[in-house]
Order: sequence, then C-alpha cells, then structure tokens
Amino acid sequence: NTIANKEKLLESVLSIKNLTKQFGRIKAVNNLSLEVKAGQVFGMLGPNGSGKTTTLGMLMGVINPTAGDFTWFGEVPTHQVRKKIGAVLEHPIFYPYLSGQKNLELNAMIKQCPVENIPRVLQLVELYERKDDKYRTYSLGMKQRLAIASALLNDPTVLILDEPTNGLDPMGIAEIRELIKKIAANGKTIILASHLLDEVQKVCTHFAVLKKGTLVHVGPVDEVGKGEETVEVAASAENLNEVLLAFAGTSSISRENGSFQVAMREGFHSKDLNKFLFEKGIVASHLTTKKKTLEKQFLEILAGA
Repeated sequence: NTIANKEKLLESVLSIKNLTKQFGRIKAVNNLSLEVKAGQVFGMLGPNGSGKTTTLGMLMGVINPTAGDFTWFGEVPTHQVRKKIGAVLEHPIFYPYLSGQKNLELNAMIKQCPVENIPRVLQLVELYERKDDKYRTYSLGMKQRLAIASALLNDPTVLILDEPTNGLDPMGIAEIRELIKKIAANGKTIILASHLLDEVQKVCTHFAVLKKGTLVHVGPVDEVGKGEETVEVAASAENLNEVLLAFAGTSSISRENGSFQVAMREGFHSKDLNKFLFEKGIVASHLTTKKKTLEKQFLEILAGA
C-alpha cells in the first residue's frame, strides 16, 4: 500500500490547495486548488489580470501566499525541491555584448550546474549555430529560445513558462510552440500561462481557466471543441415538431414544459434556426441558446465578458 501511495505521489508533480493571494483589497488569486500530473503540458489560461502570473510567482517562491499551500512532487517547497524546476517568468537578464554561449556559462555558474550541459540545450533550442554571436544581434524569438535554454540548464523535471510567445512574430510563435512540444516529448512536465486559447489548444494536454483569480474550469484540452448548443424554442404552430425535424442543423429534439429543446449539429446556431422558422412562416415566441460550446465560453471569459 505504501508503494501504491508513493507512486500516487510521484505522478502528482504539483498539488495546489486553496491558494490565495491578496494585495490590499484585491484578491489576485482566490482559493485556487489544482493538480498537475507528470508528463502533462498544463496551460493556465486567462485574460490579463486573472492571476496567472501571481500564481506562478507563488509557485516559484517569489511571492508569499496570503493563505493556502502547495506541494511540488509531494513535498513542501524548499530551495532544494525548486532546483527541479526551470522557469522563464520575466525577461531573464542576459548581457547584450556577450555571446549566447557566454551568457549561458554565466547562468550555469549562478545555478551551480555543469557547463557540459550547454551544447545540449543550445542544440535543443536550435541556437547552436548562433552560440558565438552577441546576444544583442538575436531576434526576439531567439532571445526567448535562449531564455528557455537557460531554464533547462540544470535538467529540471518541470518547466514553467509565463506567456512564452508574447510579443513574437508569427514565425517566432510557431518556433516556440514547436519547441514546447519537443521538450514535452522528451518527458518533461510543462506548466505555461497564456491568454491565448489558440496557444493552449495547440500545445497543452490539460488546462485551467482563471477569471479574476478564481478557477472557472479545469480539464483536458481535447474537450474544448465538444458540446453542441441546445436551443429552446416555443412557437404557436401546429406542426412545429415536424418543421424542427426538417431543419438541417437539428441533431435531436425533445419536448420540455411546452417548449422544444433542439440539440444543434456542429456549426449550426440559434440564428440559423430562427431564420429557417421565419422562412417557413413561423415566428418563435421564445428562442434561447441553452448551452454554448466550451470554446465560446472561454472566448467570452478571455474578452473579459
């Protein structure tokens, strides 16, 4: 049984319980509980000001929580435990007139990790050819890749990235996303914060959605597109049942409290149904969308709705 328990602890990389951070009267993070398992690429999705960066700051020991706690690998976070975590939080400090190689040598010294790791991380982030060029000649995407290389210097178990593609051009964004997938394929657990649903869908396996410091959703990424809309319709028409069944967007219908619940096929919405009824000479006395797709809900949250 102890072995089973140990394995359970091992598969949980990060466990957050009721984590709260208050700045004066503002609750930046409100009673957050989350679990990140080994091998996941876990996205923290939310608009700016939703508490993502504050949460990452607490996890890295840069910000003190007001309440609640968390464990890394089933242990209370200590300096030793945090050595297993690589993070790119703010723009890291690199010297503009030193080469990429020299900057990493300095970082390796500060982190007390072997200089022998440098060629490997440079190859991984595809900067090996440019290692002797001065940092100031690097594009924004290259600078971000060097920051990720620096975070990987001590071969951490977990990599934390805060808005990894912020400010990059489309090519730079694509490169970083490919790199994240490559690092994940090597078996590392990745936690990344983003305000882009697209980014989370493309690189993450699981994600949580934060709104004003509160968790509003957590689950696997592949659930996002699922869940069709259900439209509730009422109209004074004898043959409403048949007309609704004749609509191309109807997947199924049921009757509830004098109105019809129409489950829509993917890509069809209430406005399409309304138009169809109108063309058939039926004016709906009641027509509301009951369930939105997750994607739509998230886009509204991200837009600050």
